[in-house]
Amino acid sequence: MSEGRSAAPASTGAKLPDGASGDETTVTSATRVVVVTGLSGAGKSTALHALEDLGYFCVDNIPTKLAAQAVEVLESGGIHRIALGMDVRVRAFLDDTAPALARIRDSETQPREVRVLFLDASDATLLRRFSETRRPHPLAFPPHPGQRGDAEGLPSEATRRGSSLGVLDGILLERERLAPLRAQATIDIDTTRLSVHELRRQVITHLGPGADDQPRMSTRVVSFGYKYGVPVDADLLFDVRFIDNPYFVPELKHLSGVDAAVRDHVLALPEARQFLEKIEDLLAFALPRYEREGKAHLTVAVGCTGGRHRSVALANVLGQHLSERLDRPVTVVHRDMARSDTLEAGSVAGAASLRPPSTGATGGGGGSS
Repeated sequence: MSEGRSAAPASTGAKLPDGASGDETTVTSATRVVVVTGLSGAGKSTALHALEDLGYFCVDNIPTKLAAQAVEVLESGGIHRIALGMDVRVRAFLDDTAPALARIRDSETQPREVRVLFLDASDATLLRRFSETRRPHPLAFPPHPGQRGDAEGLPSEATRRGSSLGVLDGILLERERLAPLRAQATIDIDTTRLSVHELRRQVITHLGPGADDQPRMSTRVVSFGYKYGVPVDADLLFDVRFIDNPYFVPELKHLSGVDAAVRDHVLALPEARQFLEKIEDLLAFALPRYEREGKAHLTVAVGCTGGRHRSVALANVLGQHLSERLDRPVTVVHRDMARSDTLEAGSVAGAASLRPPSTGATGGGGGSS
C-alpha cells in the first residue's frame, strides 16, 4: 500500500486583486476511484506508479470483497483520489469484481466517479517481457498440495512444465478470466509498442492534471531580489536586471512595483515590453507541455537586484497575462518586498491569486531595487 498526495497551496493571507472576492465556498468533490487492471506484464505497476505521482492513494492486489470497504476507510481520512489494482492475482475473488465495482459506485453518503483502466499487449510482447524479467506468470504456479492442477482453470500439464508454453497458457486463460472486467473498461491502452515513459504519459493524459475536471498544474510567478538569493524551488528563472532601475528615480525610489507610477515607468521601456512578449510566448508554449508530463507544480521566478521594483511590476503583469491567455489560475508571490527598510506602510507583501478571465495581478506587493 502506498500513498501519494498533492500538497495543497498554503494560504498567505495576502491582499487579492481589485474585484476579486475573498470569500471561499467549500465544495465537496466526488471521490475519484481508478481501478487499474489488465494482462500481467502489460504495465499495471507503471500505471499505478504514475497515478501515485499524480496524488492518488494506491492500493495494489486488493481482494475485490474489500475494495468498497477500503474506499470508505480512505474517504473517512479525507482521501478522495484512490487507485485500486485488481487482476488475476486476487484469484477466486476476481469473480466478484462486477458486484465490487457496483458497491463502490452506489454510495449514499459520498458521490463517486469510478473509472476502469485496462492495460493490454500482444501475446508475443507479453511472452518477451516475462522472458526478460524472468518472473513467472501469476497463473503458471504449480498447484498447492491437495489442490487440483486445474483449480484455477489452468491445464495441469502446462502448470507442471513451468515453461514458456505454461506462460502462454496462463496469458490465454488470463484474457478469458478478465473479459468481464474489460467489458467495463472506460480507458483501454495497448502497451505493445509503448515504452515505460510513453505509457506513463498516456496515463497522465487520461487521468492527470487538466484531464476532465482534474486539478490543473499549480503555477506560481515569484518576484525576488538577487541580493537575497535565488528561490530554491524555481523551475524557470528570468533575470530582469538589464532593465533601467526605478530605484534611481527620486520620486519612485520609495514606491514599489505594485504602485501604478512604478509599473507605468517599467512598462514604458521598449525592452521591458519586448521581454514580456517573448516570455509570455515561451511560457504559453511550455506550460501545457509541463502539465502533459504530469508536473503538479511550476514556479517561474523573476528577479532584479532587491526584489522591489522591476521584478514585482513584471511578475504582476506576467501572471495576469498568463492567467488570461491560458485560462488557468496563476498565483503571483512577491518574496522580498517586505525586506526593504524604506517600504511604505501602504504597500502589501504576499501573494495574489489570479483567476481568469477578469483578473488583476496588481493586488500583490513587492519591489525591486
